[in-house]
Amino acid sequence: MGKITSFLQPEDQAANAAMLQRGHVIQAVENRDGLDAIRDLAAHAAARHLGVSPPNDPERFLNGIGEHVDATTLNDLRISVINALRSEDWFRPTYFSLAREALFKIVGNEIAMQRGVGLSVQLPNDDSSLLPVHADTWDGDSPYEVVVWVPLVDCFRTKAMYLLTPDKQTAHLKTMASNNSAETFFKSIEDDVEYISIDYGNVLIFRLDLPHGNRVNTETEARWSMNCRFKSVLTPFADKQLGEFFEPIIIRPATKVGMTYELPGGFGGAGQ
Repeated sequence: MGKITSFLQPEDQAANAAMLQRGHVIQAVENRDGLDAIRDLAAHAAARHLGVSPPNDPERFLNGIGEHVDATTLNDLRISVINALRSEDWFRPTYFSLAREALFKIVGNEIAMQRGVGLSVQLPNDDSSLLPVHADTWDGDSPYEVVVWVPLVDCFRTKAMYLLTPDKQTAHLKTMASNNSAETFFKSIEDDVEYISIDYGNVLIFRLDLPHGNRVNTETEARWSMNCRFKSVLTPFADKQLGEFFEPIIIRPATKVGMTYELPGGFGGAGQ
């Protein structure tokens, strides 16, 4: 291998730059078969809840879910689907596998995962399921976390979420206190937010300190997306604690030893 001039490999440097400069990374999922299994289970669980035949084309069925539900029955469907997903013991490890190597580059390889993966469904022209502009760190989340956001259908324009990228947020956050509502704040940043266009088969990883949200979906298809937070086990936790909101999923042997180590009696000071 010869002489090395950087501790980071080129692919690590690229992920580092993307997260620091743009606040997010979009890449192909690392386990396409796993993603297909998640999407297919979601579609079949939705069909079962609705009492209709399992779809031959899951993506088309999910896109057209507005033919079967409206805003008053959507949440019951969403809860039924997410419960079906969470009941499978392969679901969380498979979700992690969609971005495993990317998380190792961005977060580290000793990882805690959110216990409950989230599911969002947004019907066309429905204003009852909007997520106002916010940054998760404003609500007690740790800035050491990232979100792995996975679309189950193609997402674009208002069918997608939006982000205020790091280069745009600094000036806006200085004036945030002068806005008396989330909507007022959104109007002040509207021209600078970036709607994330992301096709099925890709994954978005973004920082929790960035303002983001969604607007009324004015496209003709429904949005289906999943989200889950990840962080290094060895970084500070905020309001959402390990064992409550987060579960450690990878801890290396040296860390396990260190976490349980007790200095023998008769010795003083820290272990060497």
